[in-house]
Formats: sequence, C-alpha cells, structure tokens
Amino acid sequence: MASSDSQIDLDPQFQAQVMRYHRLLVGGRWFVVSLWWLVFGLPSLWAMRSPLLLLLDHFTWSGLYYSLYFHPLAAIGFSSSIGLTTAVLVWQSRNILVGFPRPYQKGLERKVFHIRQQGEHHPLWQWVVAGQRKREWK
Repeated sequence: MASSDSQIDLDPQFQAQVMRYHRLLVGGRWFVVSLWWLVFGLPSLWAMRSPLLLLLDHFTWSGLYYSLYFHPLAAIGFSSSIGLTTAVLVWQSRNILVGFPRPYQKGLERKVFHIRQQGEHHPLWQWVVAGQRKREWK
C-alpha cells in the first residue's frame, strides 16, 4: 500500500483534486462565518446600537465595559462573531504563508482518495473529481 500512496502523491491530477477539496473547505468555512454574522453578529450589533452610538461620541473604557455588561447576550453574539472570523483568518493566513501542516495535508489526501473510491455516489464527487474532467473537455 505504501507504493500506491507514493504513486498517488506524485499524480498531478490527484494533487489538483486535493487543492480543489481544500478550496471547497475554505469556502465552507467562510460560508459558516457569513451565516454566523447574519444570525448572531448583526442582531447583536443592532441590540447594542444605542450604547455604541454613545461610545462613538465619547469613548471611555468604562463606557465600553458597561455597554457590554448590560447587554450580555449581544456581547456574547458579537464576541463570538469576531472570534470565529479571526480564527478562520488566522487559519487561512497560516495555510497561505507557511503551507499546510503535514497531518492536515494527509487528511485532505485521505478524504480525496475516499471520494475517488466512492465515485459518483459521494456528494462531493461532482465538485472535487468531476470538476476537473469538465474542464478537460473544453
């Protein structure tokens, strides 16, 4: 099995499918972040609109503390939105600047190999494997 793994690692078509699967994961994470902002972030900002307007005029740390203290659900919703966005930004920046960690790369390869084995019956086959074949015909 080790020789077949090394042959798959050298296959440029397989590596293109791994990158396509990674881009699909990146898009999925940003979709979750966007949905999170729509469901939690924006309503939280709307609930805190009057203290935020006061803070824009006269910012003090105590004013920020009390605006968050008297709107705890809005503070949690807004903080979690900021945290989720920051986490995805750091994850994506690390992947761009440093590259994929080895365990993450191997996990991507295992998943793409599984998708290829399952064939057209896998729900992601159309985006990961068949997407390349469509481009080859053009």
